[in-house]
Amino acid sequence: MKKVAATLAISALAATGAEAEDKRRPRVAPESVYNIAPGLGVFTDEVLFGDIWTRADLAPRDRSLITVAALVATGKTAQIGHHVGRALDNGVKPEEIGELITQLAFYTGWPNAMSAVTETKKIFDERKIAPVEGSDATRLELDPEAEAARRDTVQANVGPTAPALAELTNRVLFGDLWTRPDLSARDRSLVTMAALIAIGQPEQLPFHANRAMDNGLTRTEVAEVATHLGFYAGWPRAMSAVPVLERVFANRAAASGNTSADLKVIRANSTPATGSSDYFSGAVEISGHYQGQAPARIGGATVSFAAGARTAWHTHPLGQTLYIVSGRGWVQKAGESATAIGPGDVVWIPPLVKHWHGASATEPMTHFAVAEALNGVAVTWMEKVTDEHYLAEQATD
Repeated sequence: MKKVAATLAISALAATGAEAEDKRRPRVAPESVYNIAPGLGVFTDEVLFGDIWTRADLAPRDRSLITVAALVATGKTAQIGHHVGRALDNGVKPEEIGELITQLAFYTGWPNAMSAVTETKKIFDERKIAPVEGSDATRLELDPEAEAARRDTVQANVGPTAPALAELTNRVLFGDLWTRPDLSARDRSLVTMAALIAIGQPEQLPFHANRAMDNGLTRTEVAEVATHLGFYAGWPRAMSAVPVLERVFANRAAASGNTSADLKVIRANSTPATGSSDYFSGAVEISGHYQGQAPARIGGATVSFAAGARTAWHTHPLGQTLYIVSGRGWVQKAGESATAIGPGDVVWIPPLVKHWHGASATEPMTHFAVAEALNGVAVTWMEKVTDEHYLAEQATD
């Protein structure tokens, strides 16, 4: 009987503890989630809202901003209302929510923004929030030197192909939108970076992650954005952002003077040979990659192209030098004919010149490439060189 009584007492204490736990952490997931996908319900309550939303690496207000940004960017309208309400509870002002939607119209499209307005209005109406009026506060000031470099890059990369887009980028996107006082520069960077991760655009992250930290975000906060969005944009997109952010952090650390005076030797075969199909056509291996430490901005690698392989069109903010080690290949500036290159040749590509380079159609080619980074970015990739264009250039030789 004593054992039975003890067991009952322990059970009662356990039940009391469970009830206390339930009171401390109320369920967020609806009962229907537990009825259909109980595991999802547990992860929602215990991990997403019981752990992630309580982490101190981002303030609740920031978590609301990036969550709403991810939902707007990906068109998840059914979830927007709940998180707009949560954002208001976490201190985001109505005009800031409106400006977030405006910002993301440019980065993820007008249809997503218009749909977000419809859902947000329902919450504003429920809470009897008055119509939002534009601010007449002083416009935000952007760094003149950084803006001059950005304008030059846009004009060189976009202007020749889409002059109207280049003009709108400089005049409207950065000249008007980014200077609006309704949302701070820090928060604009925060939601823009979140949207880019959410829609799977990691190639745009270096510029905006650097801009975010220049605007006041810490390295810890930037990393936590990717962590938080693993739950709202999915693990693959969060994981794709990690190596990009890693390079940004490394470049900023080097530029800040955290350098070593020791001579460094990068041994042959010490770095894995890689070659992303996103930026190359055909079989390409990149090996011996290195990046200089601040104040140096130089970096380089050995690139080996199989016959017929080549880079996509691209530019370099501070130019590029190629030393042809072996084989035969081609280099072409946009708007001009391709030029044949061979062993011992040295090629200089000026800053912001759109070009491609690679092997000939019948013989492989290896070159050593050297370029400098500007604000952590050494290359801007564009569209691939089509087979038709590549073969046509070969035929003109």
